[in-house]
Amino acid sequence: MAGDNGQPLIHARGLVKRFGELVAVDAIDFDLQRGEAFGFLGPNGAGKTSTMRMIGCVSPVTEGTLRVFGLDPAHDGVKIRARLGVVPQLDTLDMELTVRENLVIYGRYFGLPRRELGTRADELLEFVELTERANDKVEPLSGGMKRRLTIARSLVNDPEVMLLDEPTTGLDPQARHVVWDRLYRLKRQGVTLLLTTHYMDEAEQLCDRLVVMDKGRIVAEGSPRELIESYSTREVVELRFDDSRPEDFSYWTDGLVSRVESLPDRVLLYTDDGDAASHGLHERGLVPESVLVRRSTLEDVFLHLTGRSLIE
Repeated sequence: MAGDNGQPLIHARGLVKRFGELVAVDAIDFDLQRGEAFGFLGPNGAGKTSTMRMIGCVSPVTEGTLRVFGLDPAHDGVKIRARLGVVPQLDTLDMELTVRENLVIYGRYFGLPRRELGTRADELLEFVELTERANDKVEPLSGGMKRRLTIARSLVNDPEVMLLDEPTTGLDPQARHVVWDRLYRLKRQGVTLLLTTHYMDEAEQLCDRLVVMDKGRIVAEGSPRELIESYSTREVVELRFDDSRPEDFSYWTDGLVSRVESLPDRVLLYTDDGDAASHGLHERGLVPESVLVRRSTLEDVFLHLTGRSLIE
């Protein structure tokens, strides 16, 4: 599970990024091991993209230590970028070229032979299910197709690590699941994934391990299951009310739940036995418009750590 010379593929200690007075990344530590899918989970402005740009050698480190493949981005940017595949937050495809031309021309930046590029492009188009659109211009493609093409383009140089910045933002649920499937296949093929997301279900689906970032800092680290077990309860009861929502739930919930989170559209009750808590509320005379008992998720972890929703 280690990188070159027995070291992590990416190693960061006390990593800082400043923009004038703004501290975008505030002394974070993390390691990325070979073959894993590692995620930065957090709201917009948490410092996720700034971290990715430093790793991708397009933004200099302000302070701290960062090594990628054991190399220093300040001096070995060209060598590092040759071994990375980058899927930026916004697609940067050439709209005037065809789908296949976008892959072939991008591959020439890495000095790949023309004949090899043609074969590689065809294989990647098949992988992302765009073979039938190979000779079409990019501009009329759907958002999901453009995202899959961007992923295919990032694989042209057969990278050791893929950096994916918000890989499914703006996609509809069906397109998101198609992208997830392709990323899962890459992981099974041994490609190391490093991604940022503010979608909690995406982090749960894709990440072996993740850090939760807020205001430039890492506030928690672990696997999705470890984080849920550490920072939440086994179950959550969601209550929705009409206009008669109580202001104080302490009377209704005393002794039944371990924590109450009041959101604009619903009230969350954290407990290890959702059915028992729901029954207790009913016996005490609390009658919400709807009651839902569900398992805890990463959203509940984030609410516990920061007191606000991830989706901003």
